[in-house]
Amino acid sequence: MPARILDGNQIAAEIRNEVSARIAAHTVRHGPIRLCAILIGDDRAARVYADSQRKRCLQAGVQHELVELPASATQAELLAVIDRLNADPGVTGIMLQLPLPAGLDPAVAQYRIDPYKDVEGVSPANIGWLFYDAPILAPCTALAVMEMIRRSGVEVRGAQAVVVGQSRIVGRPISMFLTTQMATVTACHVATRDLAAHTRQADILVVAVGRPGVVGPQHVKPGAVVIDVGINTLRERDAGGNEIRRTVGDVDFEAVREVAGAITPVPGGVGPVTVAMLLRNVVEAARKQLDRRV
Repeated sequence: MPARILDGNQIAAEIRNEVSARIAAHTVRHGPIRLCAILIGDDRAARVYADSQRKRCLQAGVQHELVELPASATQAELLAVIDRLNADPGVTGIMLQLPLPAGLDPAVAQYRIDPYKDVEGVSPANIGWLFYDAPILAPCTALAVMEMIRRSGVEVRGAQAVVVGQSRIVGRPISMFLTTQMATVTACHVATRDLAAHTRQADILVVAVGRPGVVGPQHVKPGAVVIDVGINTLRERDAGGNEIRRTVGDVDFEAVREVAGAITPVPGGVGPVTVAMLLRNVVEAARKQLDRRV
């Protein structure tokens, strides 16, 4: 029997409804929530994401401002903008659109963002607080993965969990979240030998590598919950010889869904929920800043 598909669009819509109600209540009691996104240069993908983000924010009742800098901006100029937004009490959230132009260090810039305004949860300070299971704001993608695991119905406590890919803001935070919820976690990475030997033990399998088809049915324990974080664009030719683009994950979806118990699609899985979690973090940031002032 094919796996149950975890519909990220439906889950995201439910989260946005809940968040919109919280935003409305906060706005009435404390004033508007305002997110400032910093965009440097003219990267097309970053601008498309910023436009989509603005649309979602306005739909939810969040003020959105795009702060644009030229591609020639220096690190000092970028940090000065971040300092200005940190100091502005009317700004409740800050995020940095990636990628940055060559010569700019994203880690330095992210570290400069006030942890209470870091709505993506990716500053070194917030990543560090994850170790103590007390993040101010946690990484959005990791939160999205945990939300989808929760909604799959699997019991995390005592489960065997395998996280393939250990990036700083996705794989490692997910591993820490699962550990704090009492799963037994195996962290796999580029140096892992015999990947399938590990993944076939997983009740919960999270794949965040950025390589299409890295996990196939031979990697999956029957009945496992499979969360595919990867987003890859394939260029192919149709029957007429025209180039087409197709978005796929890191998991061979059609083959793995015949083995797994539940699985996320790409697109329409983790991605929409990550955006919804960003909105939830925007509200959390505003609330925690109020608490900090008391």
